[in-house]
Amino acid sequence: MFSKQELIDALEKCNNSSAPGPDKLTWSHIKFVDIANLCIGLGHWPSHFKTSNMIVIPKPNKSTYDSPKSYQLIVLLNMIGKLFEKIIEE
Repeated sequence: MFSKQELIDALEKCNNSSAPGPDKLTWSHIKFVDIANLCIGLGHWPSHFKTSNMIVIPKPNKSTYDSPKSYQLIVLLNMIGKLFEKIIEE
């Protein structure tokens, strides 16, 4: 089970200016120790925590955009899932 202090410690390491993922939550919204403990206790990781959005950005100054190498991909994951993974890592 996670303690409130583990959540606080993980939140302190997070960048508050991170772009939100598909769940539209930012680090400052996350205060869900009970959800994390239930997930661990039940041995269930909801698929919602694994959902992501991919943003495709054209790289500047390319002569042609016919190749996949001409684009930068950014993946935005749900913030709750990212936070709980940070706690589990430690």
